[in-house]
Amino acid sequence: MLSKPIPAWVLGGGFALTAIAGIINAVGFLGFHHQALAHMSGPLTILGNEIAGWNGAAVLRVGTIILGFFLGCVLSAVLIGPGALKLGRRYGVALTLEAAILALAYLCLRERVLLGECLAALACGLQNAMASSYSGAVIRTTHMTGIVTDLGIMGGHLLRGEAVDRRRAGLYALLLGGFLVGAVAGSYGYARVGVVMLLIPAVLTGAGGLGYMIFRNSRETPRE
Repeated sequence: MLSKPIPAWVLGGGFALTAIAGIINAVGFLGFHHQALAHMSGPLTILGNEIAGWNGAAVLRVGTIILGFFLGCVLSAVLIGPGALKLGRRYGVALTLEAAILALAYLCLRERVLLGECLAALACGLQNAMASSYSGAVIRTTHMTGIVTDLGIMGGHLLRGEAVDRRRAGLYALLLGGFLVGAVAGSYGYARVGVVMLLIPAVLTGAGGLGYMIFRNSRETPRE
């Protein structure tokens, strides 16, 4: 059980990051390969299909996307360390790096270069691994399967008349809503401006990273 209210920076940051992932995933689905980029269940299924069909070019394409996501998780672990979410860690560096990666992904996708999809997946892996838990609550910001599962379990417990952690349920509902909002915005934007829509999450992560670094430095600067 979450014994105290969840800080506003966790709620706001979680909503923003899931919305960013929703935008990226929508762009991936509507892009020229119609490929999920923010989670790996779909790409792994496609990889299995293409291996079964002996389609070497498609295996290489999907394999690089999966590899990109994996390397993003590795990079996040190198930058931040263990996954418990707390102030003081190098989230600002990770977010500004994600912004740069997304900007490069846009430049590649604009020219229909496969590397763009790999870079976008790398950015999602970097973001998703930034925080794996908060006060015992598992947090994922680029895929919603676990969150929907946990909310469903909580719903079942309520039907059985059992107590549930309402703060945790609220956090999960907020993350789910953020992803949906991002998916709607990403789909709407892609229909009008195409892959330029990918610059929106690049700007948001960059601004968030710089803002976090300024906030962290202000807390670490001793008062006279």
